[in-house]
Amino acid sequence: MRILHFADLHLGVENYSHLDPATGLSSCFGDFLATLDEVVDFALANDIDMVLFCGDAYRSREPNCTQQREFAKRIKRLAASHIPTLLLVGNHDLPNAISRATAVEIFDTLAIENVIVANRPAIYRVNTKHGAAQIAALPWLRRSTLLSQEGTKNLTLEEIQHRQEDMLTHFLAAEIKELDPKELAILVAHVSLSCARAGSEKAMMIGSDPILPLSCLANHLFSYVALGHIHQSQILSYDPPVVYSGSLQRIDFSDEREPKGFFVAQVDSGRETCFDFHPVKARRFVTIPVDISPQDVNPTKLVVEAIAQRGDEVRDAIVRVRIAIPESSERLVSESEICQALQEAKYVTIAKEVEREQCIRLSSWPSKEITPLDALNMYLKAKKGSAQRTEVLLEYGERLIQQLRDNSQNGAS
Repeated sequence: MRILHFADLHLGVENYSHLDPATGLSSCFGDFLATLDEVVDFALANDIDMVLFCGDAYRSREPNCTQQREFAKRIKRLAASHIPTLLLVGNHDLPNAISRATAVEIFDTLAIENVIVANRPAIYRVNTKHGAAQIAALPWLRRSTLLSQEGTKNLTLEEIQHRQEDMLTHFLAAEIKELDPKELAILVAHVSLSCARAGSEKAMMIGSDPILPLSCLANHLFSYVALGHIHQSQILSYDPPVVYSGSLQRIDFSDEREPKGFFVAQVDSGRETCFDFHPVKARRFVTIPVDISPQDVNPTKLVVEAIAQRGDEVRDAIVRVRIAIPESSERLVSESEICQALQEAKYVTIAKEVEREQCIRLSSWPSKEITPLDALNMYLKAKKGSAQRTEVLLEYGERLIQQLRDNSQNGAS
């Protein structure tokens, strides 16, 4: 059985984007749909038996109609090709009120054939063209589920988090007891594990995460454990495979060097599993750092030269130019010239790290203990010039101070 596992689509993210005049939509909306199309096209062309989406279809709890329509189009392609597709509910799919529908609940309401919405902890039995599978689902736990219980009214946030972790552990243990050891079993979960390497999801968190240990999920009854919520793809265990697919698109610059894609797992008749990562053409994020010194008379030229050195890397990329520059040189930077040099980029942001001149306060020094030469020495050190230049200026300063003293003494006599 061949299983495709992906997660964290987050349709509706609009970081580093502008309005596309041709569509009236965010420029990055098409990027996110393009990677989803890669997933669907791969599934249709490579004999995939089942697709597991492990949560967070949208950026918002309440996606707009266009986002829902475009997501549904892709899921319909899978369903119409008789590929069972399980949609696990993630934290971004949950409404902020218990009576409201989840973002993917419409598929369940319309009873779309070959689409399963896993919105509660349960065992879902899925039939594919190469046999049946038991899917143990652990969707994101609604905090309202916990707070509706007795004795939770005055809990602190930390206590609520611990209770959530206990509930998730209890739900999973109950599901494991229900599994038929003779049938293929797979776990899908939208959860944080203590050993996972965090990514751009940190900037999108809604509240605090309940965190589970790896040992809680790595049960040998499962031939594969498909995870969502953490945006960096990573393999936490090989026996059994415990895998975060990561997000399909880069969300911010914390994802700059992270590969984006999905996993395909193949389980043979002996329940042995092999799996591999398939990258997608995610939008590139590129950072160009430039350090400007006080001696540089044309900082804009240096920035443009640094951009030219990156060549085609900036074409169609989201580019951040990070300029470390002294305060005295800040006005010499032409952002319009920098943007002109990056006209082939998809989006440009310029971040200046201005080194403010240190204000030397002599009031903290006892006036009888500091000499004019000491004060000059402090000033030169604060300016952070070269050692040779500092030495020369101190020498000239000492001569001048001595000359003033001599003139003063001659005048007094």
